[in-house]
Amino acid sequence: MRWRTEYPVLLNLLVALAVSLVVNFSYLLLLLVDPNTPSPPPEEVPAAEEYEAGLLWVSPDGHGYLIGENGDSVYAAMSRIRRLGLADGDSLTVSVSAPASEAAHPVLKKVVRRNGEEFDYGALFKRPSESAVLTLQLIYYLLLSFILLSVVTPVRYDYSRRRFIVRGCWAVAVAAGLYFLAPVTEWRTGRLLPNFMAPRMLDYVLLLKCSFAVVVSLLYSWIYVQISQQQAVAMENERLKNENLTTRYNMLVGQINPHFFFNSLNSLSMLVREKLDDKALTYIDQLSYTFRYIIQNGQSTLLSLGEELDFLEAYGYLFKIRYADKLFFDIDVPKEYRSWLLPALSLQPLVGNAVKHNAITKAHPLRISVRVAAGRLEVSNPKAPKLEPEPSTGIGLENLRSRVRLITGCEIEIVDTGTVFTVRVPLQKPETCSVR
Repeated sequence: MRWRTEYPVLLNLLVALAVSLVVNFSYLLLLLVDPNTPSPPPEEVPAAEEYEAGLLWVSPDGHGYLIGENGDSVYAAMSRIRRLGLADGDSLTVSVSAPASEAAHPVLKKVVRRNGEEFDYGALFKRPSESAVLTLQLIYYLLLSFILLSVVTPVRYDYSRRRFIVRGCWAVAVAAGLYFLAPVTEWRTGRLLPNFMAPRMLDYVLLLKCSFAVVVSLLYSWIYVQISQQQAVAMENERLKNENLTTRYNMLVGQINPHFFFNSLNSLSMLVREKLDDKALTYIDQLSYTFRYIIQNGQSTLLSLGEELDFLEAYGYLFKIRYADKLFFDIDVPKEYRSWLLPALSLQPLVGNAVKHNAITKAHPLRISVRVAAGRLEVSNPKAPKLEPEPSTGIGLENLRSRVRLITGCEIEIVDTGTVFTVRVPLQKPETCSVR
């Protein structure tokens, strides 16, 4: 499944578009309303409401009075005159509110007619069209959601809970900054302007919409991460399967090599020439057992330590014939550990490397120690490098390392002190896993 790594931008864009449409659902509903629907008739002045008619006089300082035919005057505040766009000499019909005191004038409340025409409050300001407001809102929340999703959904496998919390905090910080750039409509004039220029920056509706975008982004990112991790596990399993097949092949190629086979035949021919028939028959049996064990268990994962020690007995016998009285095995494994499990053919490369890379003479015999310590199989030998070192391919230990990591998830431990070479292989209790 490669869509996750190749198309995260497209996925984030689609989710951001969905969030933008949900947030602006109320604006979308307005588009469904038929714009040709006739508007209700102008509101008539209630009969019970007090109103006056007259000519407007505006003083040089901006205040004004509406002077009626009977000489009464109605006070018009400078802010009201400026906001409604009234001019000196306008003939107005207005509703009035009672004066604050007996000596004060009535106050202009609402303009009903101006110069004989119905006063249109909607024409006072150049309000943007509903489609323009909707388009701007859609674009803003689309960008907001896309940026938040880009912050919280990086393309990576090791997406821990701590990293999710950190990126969530970054998303909240980014949303807080973009909150002040949100387009808002000024309630008095109807103009569109950034939120930081609005008289009231604390807009609860805008805050709710931005919070919704943040919450959806975090929830989506959490689901995205879970799916990504599942895909990563599946890809890793597939990679491990391929590596397992390669490792098994390399193991067979590296372990059953012509050099070992020819040395075994040479040892066998020596026994035949010296007419040591009993030893020759035993050697043939042990050689047959060794090859049969390697071939049969080449496809196995875990075997008991007891089976490996039995194999070591046959495998070691082949070397003992070749290095008569110069190679010894010190095996100290408690009986209760013989049922513990380890990867198949773990002992063969360790013993083979010890024999291959060390000088074995009567003056300096080689002793290979096999014991269990702290739940690990420990194979060690003193280092006695040959005068002419054998060429090393590195297949043996590298295969063992790969197989142990693949099967148990643990690592082998290699300790080279300069005088002693030790390899520790982890063991597993039989009740925690099954032998295959």
